[in-house]
Amino acid sequence: MTVFVVAYVLIATERIPKTVAALAGAGVVLGLGVVGSEEAFYSHDTGVDWDVIFLLLGMMVIVGVLRQTGVFEYTAIWAAKRAKGSPLRVMILLVLITAVASAMLDNVTTVLLVAPVTLLVCERLGVNPVPFLIAEVLASNIGGAATLVGDPPNIIIGSRAGLSFNDFLVHMAPVVVIALIAFVLVLPWLFRGSFTADPDRVADVLALNEREAIADARLLIKCGVVLAAVFVAFVGHATFHIAPSVVALLGAGVLVTISALRPRQYLATVEWETLLFFAGLFIMVGALVHTGVIAKLAGLAADATGGNALLAVMLILIVSALLSGIIDNIPYVATMSPLVAELSAGIGDPVHAQALWWSLALGADFGGNLTAVGASANVVVLGIAARAGSPISFWEFTRKGAVVTVLTIAIAAPYLWLRYFVLA
Repeated sequence: MTVFVVAYVLIATERIPKTVAALAGAGVVLGLGVVGSEEAFYSHDTGVDWDVIFLLLGMMVIVGVLRQTGVFEYTAIWAAKRAKGSPLRVMILLVLITAVASAMLDNVTTVLLVAPVTLLVCERLGVNPVPFLIAEVLASNIGGAATLVGDPPNIIIGSRAGLSFNDFLVHMAPVVVIALIAFVLVLPWLFRGSFTADPDRVADVLALNEREAIADARLLIKCGVVLAAVFVAFVGHATFHIAPSVVALLGAGVLVTISALRPRQYLATVEWETLLFFAGLFIMVGALVHTGVIAKLAGLAADATGGNALLAVMLILIVSALLSGIIDNIPYVATMSPLVAELSAGIGDPVHAQALWWSLALGADFGGNLTAVGASANVVVLGIAARAGSPISFWEFTRKGAVVTVLTIAIAAPYLWLRYFVLA
């Protein structure tokens, strides 16, 4: 616990690079024997989540190939022209695209695709890309909550509770739509002072022909076919019995083969530091799981409900939002799922029992916005921003993320109460 707290403080204060802090923390818990190589590298419960690592790697390579087509430049110009050069309208448009795409794909894949577009459109308009990137990743975590495949914690919950893609769509999508509308409405206030563009650059952008940005139309068609196949495989991974990480690697392999690009072209966009940061973070959190720290904290929260279903739902929602924002929502949900299963089994009303799972999903998904390390998509965007020369500090992200988390949890709480206790 001490090692995790120290590493977390170093990550939050940015006294040293976050990757160094995460890897140093991982090295300490391994060196002290808190966990061994078996627990750190091979255990499904306490080790590095290789599915997440390789999903990210595969999608980063796909984005690297896609970048060579000029489609990001095309989309950037298209978005700026449709918004008539208004930075606020550009932000709203990109936020909505991100949220919808995150529900169909997953939030990590979506931000990998949208972030390069954002950097380009902001460069074209002469505005700071940081507020736009933060807004998009917050939207990705909100939108990803709508479906089974939109956010990794949902996949864990669906598997444990036996919930289908349609179950998530019916129960989660309505509150996600409400939360997204509220988020869009607060954007002008949340990012006030970020919407002043260079008039000359705006005029230049509006005069551009976006079609001229496409550098390789044939490769773009190939990428479109592969991405469509990847999307279908993501949605139907339970039917095809192919993990999303394998799908991403297969898609990357196919694109690399048919594109005939040189390695330095498609590997240039791989965020190696981000992948290493994730590895270190997984090992540290795995040590907390292995030593029983997370289970004890979650267990105390579960015991406090005293058999009251509504109290249990609200407590799980709030605790999940807080803890997911601190330790990453993937390992948190993996640890909390067995406890929610126990609680739901002891509740007689099946509607109330299922509400526990939706409170866990909403708390973990929306709580992922709380801090810069609360969700995988957050870490990925911070890595992309740093490489682009527009670094986002831990506290800059967290100040905005905390407001959005409070807003969305405040919407989720009455939704759960009304739908599963008043109107059920």
